[in-house]
Amino acid sequence: MKLYFAPLEGIGGYIYRNAQADCFTPGDKYFSPFLAPKQNRSLSPKEYRDVAPENNKNICLVPQIMANHAEIFLKAAKELKSLGYQEINLNLGCPSPTVVTKYRGAGFLAKPKELEEFLEEIFEKADIKISVKTRLGMEDEEEFPRILEIYNRFPLKELIIHPRVQKDFYKNTPRREMFSYAIKSTKIPLVYNGDVFSKEDCQEIQELFGDVNVMLGRGVLANPALFGEIREGEAITKDGLYLFHNRILSDYREVMSGEKNVLFKMKELWFYMAELFPDSEKYMKKIRKAQHLREYQAFVESLFEENCFINCK
Repeated sequence: MKLYFAPLEGIGGYIYRNAQADCFTPGDKYFSPFLAPKQNRSLSPKEYRDVAPENNKNICLVPQIMANHAEIFLKAAKELKSLGYQEINLNLGCPSPTVVTKYRGAGFLAKPKELEEFLEEIFEKADIKISVKTRLGMEDEEEFPRILEIYNRFPLKELIIHPRVQKDFYKNTPRREMFSYAIKSTKIPLVYNGDVFSKEDCQEIQELFGDVNVMLGRGVLANPALFGEIREGEAITKDGLYLFHNRILSDYREVMSGEKNVLFKMKELWFYMAELFPDSEKYMKKIRKAQHLREYQAFVESLFEENCFINCK
């Protein structure tokens, strides 16, 4: 079983990926937050920095592209190939309304004929391996057999399935019976994604589906040592999290201008990591309200010094 880090927009960039891989057991692959190429340019400066080889030296990164025009996708694929990448991923899973209304991400699943034509062109012309991250459909899981039928026509490197439909967003229970259907209905290598937050969750996936590869996203944000807990059974420690936090804070301060931008990024992380500190709400309120880095750091120090960690006895 291989463990992958999901493409998490806004938070899963190269600073987070490198800190996680350096401070804890790394994942087998990391997927970049989606790149959104346009007609007049493939990658924005910000997108280029995130996938630049010099910013991803010690990890296996797969850049993810969101596009619904073959010409635009192919142009970006060519640029990524020139950077040395051997695999790219197509985003057919993002449920955001701003994306879906443009028939991108999961929205492209609403146009199966156009999707099939798009895939036909990119697989014919792209000189790079292509994997796909998908949802089951837009409205109903009954859309999935037709979508899988389309995928089966093409030599996908992998098919990463988040077994929800677009309208589920991240709510409701993943429709795991449809992942079982995929196992029986395709020869494409499959990856399971969705609501894997612990070692026990991962074991349950293995019990249900065998030695399938697993992609983790929000689970790793909540516990950056999760890859290691699944692999070696080593629980996260307060000291380990403290070093990880300080590494990310330092790296953001190096590349970002203005305290507010750095604070926004760090507060976003605490939305997930707060789970590691039971009964810490009064500390989290102070962290969320911090307007300057000095007071933010003081509140974080208090949290680590005074609050019980998840593994304390």
